[in-house]
Amino acid sequence: MFQRTIFRQAQAARSILSTSPSTASLALRRTTQQPRLPAIRPFTPRSTRFYSTETKEKTESETAEATEATEAEDPIKKELEQKTKEAIEFKDKWLRAVAESRNIAERSKRDQDAARKFAIQGFAKDLLDSIDNFDRALLAVPADKIAAPRTEENKDLQELVDGLQMTQRILLNTLQKHGLERFDPSEPVDGKAQKFDANLHEATFMAPAAGLEDGDVMHVQTKGFRLNGRVLRAAKVGVVKNAS
Repeated sequence: MFQRTIFRQAQAARSILSTSPSTASLALRRTTQQPRLPAIRPFTPRSTRFYSTETKEKTESETAEATEATEAEDPIKKELEQKTKEAIEFKDKWLRAVAESRNIAERSKRDQDAARKFAIQGFAKDLLDSIDNFDRALLAVPADKIAAPRTEENKDLQELVDGLQMTQRILLNTLQKHGLERFDPSEPVDGKAQKFDANLHEATFMAPAAGLEDGDVMHVQTKGFRLNGRVLRAAKVGVVKNAS
């Protein structure tokens, strides 16, 4: 059809050229004013997609294999979880055992230190009466005779007192090296009498005293002793009680 149309237009053009110029131009103008035919696009067949059944079968097989692998891994996973739980329990028991062993070691060390510090406790208690006897012997000598100038008359007495004091001092220094110390409640603190302390003192009597406050230590019968900071024997004292 398209070729036939072109052929007709060619014949019309030839006839116009064979006629007069005016007629030819008019005919040519008419011919050119005819509507143009739309361009004909070449026919291209639509592409058809074909789906292979092999891909579907492959996907199904992979899914089945994955399911089988998951089912096969489940026992391994359960066993792994169980072993992990057991490992955590063993670790917790091990940490507890280590902590307990450390506590036992520290407790044993403290017990050993205490045993070493207070090993002489019984021996020291037996010596306290001998130390008190030195104090009693020195108190038996009048203070004015000890302070008096040395003469032929009191020479022997003063030498005896010096010997007792030296022996007592050496004994106390030796015991102090092993942790035994003596404390005297009659010694003032900051210019004031010491207050009664139930942890250090044992009150044997209570009485009023002028110039002292209630609870002040007014008299010391026996001095106290400490062994490595622990009270080995409390000092026996008299306490002031002015209030009725």
